[in-house]
Amino acid sequence: MEKLVSNWSTNVGAVPEDYIYPPETRPGNKHVPIGESIPVIDLSQVDKGDRTLTIQKIINASQEFGFFQVINHGIPDNVMKEAMSTWKEFFESPPEAKKDLYADRFTTKDCWLFPSSLNYGREKVHMWRDALKHSCHPLQKWHHMWPQTPPRYQECVGACSVEIKKLGSKILRLTSEGLGLHGEFLDQYSQTMALSANYYPACPQPELTLGVTKHADPCIITLLLQDGVSGLQVLKDDTWIGVDPNPHAIVVNIASQLQVLCNDKLKSAEHRAVTNSRKARISASFFIGAFGESIIEPAKALVDEHCPPIYKSFKSKEFLLKFYETYGDSQATLEFFKA
Repeated sequence: MEKLVSNWSTNVGAVPEDYIYPPETRPGNKHVPIGESIPVIDLSQVDKGDRTLTIQKIINASQEFGFFQVINHGIPDNVMKEAMSTWKEFFESPPEAKKDLYADRFTTKDCWLFPSSLNYGREKVHMWRDALKHSCHPLQKWHHMWPQTPPRYQECVGACSVEIKKLGSKILRLTSEGLGLHGEFLDQYSQTMALSANYYPACPQPELTLGVTKHADPCIITLLLQDGVSGLQVLKDDTWIGVDPNPHAIVVNIASQLQVLCNDKLKSAEHRAVTNSRKARISASFFIGAFGESIIEPAKALVDEHCPPIYKSFKSKEFLLKFYETYGDSQATLEFFKA
């Protein structure tokens, strides 16, 4: 428990050496503006407005940025607010309330509180965050393993998880339609969903460290909830762009296995989380993916003699294993599975 950043960060005036990143990867003092260019898509227009235009906006955003935000997405504000409040209460609860979930090395437990990353024991530099990770779908299979503190955790996070999964499936169906695939094609790979709730304490020297290092997610698609504190940044054309921390919107990012399924028609985007010296930040990432044994390969409808498959077939679990073997190097992982 003593390795959790939240347990000691308020007592230090400087970032410890094992949290300081090399100059080429640390954020430094360079100002990264909140990018108005990150698309914000009104999903209510799918049913009440121009469906075709809305789908095209999703495809364009997925091709250009690999990231977009959705508003009027159908998830009630109070469901999102209660879930965010529950995670805040969990991370700020006394150590004894969380000790049974804690592990700083790999464990077979499904519900797991850890510092930095799943590679804590092997990584050379640690990330400035604490994280809670557990499975969410199907809900009835997993929710009894979730934290008991606060007592409303299962109710509030469960309600949010169900809504997020429905939204993720909707976005995948719209994306399939936009690519000319049958509507259920991509959604058939949304078989699992895992949560990573992230707590980034205020940092005395945010220019030296990172909350999460540069990476692209290794699943199918990720949906992210944020509080009102900025920190998420997306890499586009070798330039970092800050994402507006709109607590009413859901951030959507294309993940690497979806890039494979689309044969590079859509691109997963590298992103990172930075810290700040003023206040803690909380976010919640829902990783939607395929069963480990599921075969991932470019959709046959998207390949032909003029556009051959860029990637070979593989099991979803093989991709995840390679991702963690490379310490989250998404580009190296994609390269490994090229045809």
